[in-house]
This record gives sequence, structure tokens and C-alpha cells, in this order.
Amino acid sequence: MAQELKDKVPPHNLEAEQATLGAILLDWNSFANVITLLSSEKFYSYQNKIIYDGLVSLFRQDIHGDTLSLINELTKTGKLEEAGGTAYIASLTDLVPTASNIEYYAKIVLDQSIRRDLIRASQDMKAWSFDETKESRKIIEDAEHLVLTLSDKNQTTTVYNMQKIVNTTINKVNEAYHNKNTFTGIPSGIADLDSMTSGFQNSELIILGARPSIGKTAMALSMMEHIAVDKKIPCGFFSLEMSYEMIGQRLLSQVARVPGGKMKSGMLRHEDFQKLQDAAGRCYNSPLYVVDVPNMPLLDLKSMARRLVKNQGVKIIFIDYIGLISTDSPTSQVWEQVSEISKSLKALARELNIPVVALSQVARDAEGNEPTLAQLRGSGSIEQDADVVMFLHRERIKTAEQRDAPVQDAKLIVAKQRNGPTGDVDLLFLSSYTKFENKAKGE
Repeated sequence: MAQELKDKVPPHNLEAEQATLGAILLDWNSFANVITLLSSEKFYSYQNKIIYDGLVSLFRQDIHGDTLSLINELTKTGKLEEAGGTAYIASLTDLVPTASNIEYYAKIVLDQSIRRDLIRASQDMKAWSFDETKESRKIIEDAEHLVLTLSDKNQTTTVYNMQKIVNTTINKVNEAYHNKNTFTGIPSGIADLDSMTSGFQNSELIILGARPSIGKTAMALSMMEHIAVDKKIPCGFFSLEMSYEMIGQRLLSQVARVPGGKMKSGMLRHEDFQKLQDAAGRCYNSPLYVVDVPNMPLLDLKSMARRLVKNQGVKIIFIDYIGLISTDSPTSQVWEQVSEISKSLKALARELNIPVVALSQVARDAEGNEPTLAQLRGSGSIEQDADVVMFLHRERIKTAEQRDAPVQDAKLIVAKQRNGPTGDVDLLFLSSYTKFENKAKGE
């Protein structure tokens, strides 16, 4: 079987390649329908590759393409003979009666190209598997990266007309009208924030930034308590900084309203145990899935996110935090790595059609002041890629009196929202439970 496959000619369809080129030469306007689908690398025949490159060159020069202009272009570049000569080019228009089926021909060319790419990828994976110097885990990572790269490379552009856009929009408005639901996304549990955003929206990248120890994780857990424990909406949490045991302890402390310090020391009263048991019952069947991997590679994170959505039906993902995600290019500049991560997370949110909430640190010069967009650590790419950017701010504890205060004022600053207003949200921080709550007017 292996020998039979080895002797096979790679998948290709010369007739479809020639028909595509012939259709372009028959009707130059039809080229616009396939130029986003195909590049010269998609063609199997070397002659056809050169001809397609010549047509692309004419397109870039705003020269109307036909048989004569193509022959002239290839003559200037010295590639006419490599392209099969004048006779071959002239014969292309004889193969198709009309250009109306050009997209059908082009999709056949694209399909055959994808199959050849998959064969090459499988051969690479096979070679890696026989290489005893490579760890199996590294082979899996490289294989997944190769397939994802192949998928990205073969993505095609989709154009939606206004009929499609208007129908989709009206259907969403109609659904909201009948449901009488002010939230079109996933509510965070922070009332004023949800009023501003209508909940976290699908396909959006939401950034939550703050200085260290201000409470980024606590804010994320407060939101997840509302989403997963109260609303039973499946939620994924990538904990790159804290272990799953610590996440569980902090979540139980929030839900039970039992101070975390008591849980650590074991100095619990009977009523505390009762509260913890009740909280454990509420949390036990909650659809919250914690991924506990320090310094998680970006590739692994994307792969695990896809699995959570597919297998557990996760509707929103939290990542704690961007600075602990590792990339395939650890020697590159920090800003380059952060830029790669932010672009990938935005692409992931769009691909999975769910909100992705990523925590991020802000620069040291924000210490003691309200953070700004310019202080997002690592790269201006985060500000550019994010749909919503929020900053958490509260005063540092400086005195014993402040440290003993069970409730502290805090503020959530919505500094950017691509599709909505910005502003401040007043909060209360319950230090004993490391939990953020809504602040009532006048409270």
C-alpha cells in the first residue's frame, strides 16, 4: 500500500488549471472573482504557474489582460518559452466556451493544491516521527502548527452582500426585541459594565489590565462566578500563574463568603464549614473548566481552546495572563512576541466566535495612577487588536487601618470599546474574599 501511494502522481487537474487561465483571457473582468482564491503556487503545472504570474503582473499594472498582452508581458520577462510558447497560450481560450464557470474551475485547482499540501505535511510528520532526536511532544506541537499554518494559508475571502448583512442584522434585532433582553452578549455580573457593553460579545478580544496585585485574577474570578456558577454558562479559564488548587480555594471563598485566610489556616467555625459545603454544592456542577499550565505555548493554548469549545461547549474564555504565554520565537523582541500573541488571540476569538478575555499587566509608571492605553505592557498591538480594553484601579494598602478594612473602593475603567461607550465603573473590593462586587449608588 505504501509503495502504491509512493508511486502515485500528486493530485492535480490540468484541465481545470487550463480552463481557469482560458476563462481569464476570455473575460478579464472575471479575474477579480478568483484572484483572492488562487496564487501561482496553487497550480501544479510549471507552465501554468508562470502564465498565472504573468496575469497577476498585468493586473497590478492595470493593464487589460488578453492573449496578446500576456504574450508581450512574458516576452519582456524572458519567460515566454518556459510558459509553453505562443501556441500554448493561444490554445487556452479554445478550451472554454465562456468565463461564467471560472469560480468552479478555480475551486478545483484550489482543492487539488490543498491535497498536495496535506501530502507534503504528512511526509514531514512521518520524517519527524522517525527522528529519535525529537521529543514526541515537540513533534505533536510542530505537526499541529504545520496543519494550522496550512489551514490559514488556504483560507479564502468571503464577500457578503447587503441582502445577507441586512437580514442577519434584522434577525438579531428581532430576537432581542422578543426576548426583551438588554444583554446581547455574556453578562459579566458587573451591572454598570454590562450596561455599557451589553455583555461580552462573540468574536471580541477583551483586555483587562492592571498593575500587579491590584486584583486582575480576582476580577476574572468574580466574573466567572457569575457566568459559570450563577448563570451556568460554560466557561474556560487558562490559569498560567496560579495552580488549579488555588483557583478552587479562591472561588470557594468568594461563593461561600468565607475569608481565604481562614481556609488556609484551618481556623474555621462550624458555620464556615456549612457555608463551604453549600458553596461546594453550587460549584460542583458548574461548567467551569480550568487549564493549569505555567508558561503555556501559544500553539497549545489555541489547540486547547478549540477543544474546550468543541468538547465542553465553552462560550467564553479567560486567560491569566498574556505575559505568561510563550511563543515559537522566544529570542525575538518582547514587543514582537506580544504582538504575535494579541493578533493570535483576536483571530482565535473570531474563529471560535466567542469572547476571549485576556489579562495583562500595565507599565510601572502607572503605579499609583489610573492606567491608560499607552501603558499596556509589551506592545501597542494589544491596544490595536482589542475590541474592549478595561483597566482595574484601586489604591494600594499603605496603613494598618486600610489593611483591616473589609471593603475598599475600586474602579473599572473602560478605556476603549470599539462598538460602544467608554467610562468608569465604581466597584467594591471585599478583601477577605478577594472578590469584586457592584457598588450601589450612594454606597
